[in-house]
Amino acid sequence: MGNSSKAESIAKDIKLLILDVDGVLTDGGIYFDDNGTEHKKFDSQDGCGIKLLELSGVEVAIITARSTRSVAHRLETLSIKNYYHGIKDKGVALKELSEKLSIDLSESAFVGDDVIDLPAMSKVALPIAVANAHSFVKENALMVTNNAGGSGAVREVCDFLLKSQDKYDDLMQSFLK
Repeated sequence: MGNSSKAESIAKDIKLLILDVDGVLTDGGIYFDDNGTEHKKFDSQDGCGIKLLELSGVEVAIITARSTRSVAHRLETLSIKNYYHGIKDKGVALKELSEKLSIDLSESAFVGDDVIDLPAMSKVALPIAVANAHSFVKENALMVTNNAGGSGAVREVCDFLLKSQDKYDDLMQSFLK
């Protein structure tokens, strides 16, 4: 993971992780069947990472420009309560979310992949780009994942946050009991 000691230092205090969907939780592809039904591919390990992060006390939220049933269904299976969809200005939604949860933006991270994510990424303490993000987004991120969106990038971020907060080892050991 392309990160710095600065990113690790900031990650210690993160209480809220915000994720984009297309290109972050998915590979960015939009698939349609012959009936026009949209399909998306999600990585199951990303889902497990999200659950582990929430178990450790870090809130997880979604802010996405699109509004689809497949995403709503996936987020429902993950029990993600803070889901903002159909959002054109992610910076505005981020501010609303921060106030709603009483979590300061200095305690927040945002994972994005394209320029529509920059208004939110530029406001948080830890802006993160996935490996397959647009080059301008990577230039404006404090950290870039090794994995691409939809291929374990979110799990990589979750593990990074857990390790930075010294919660990873205990959580992993709990599965061996």
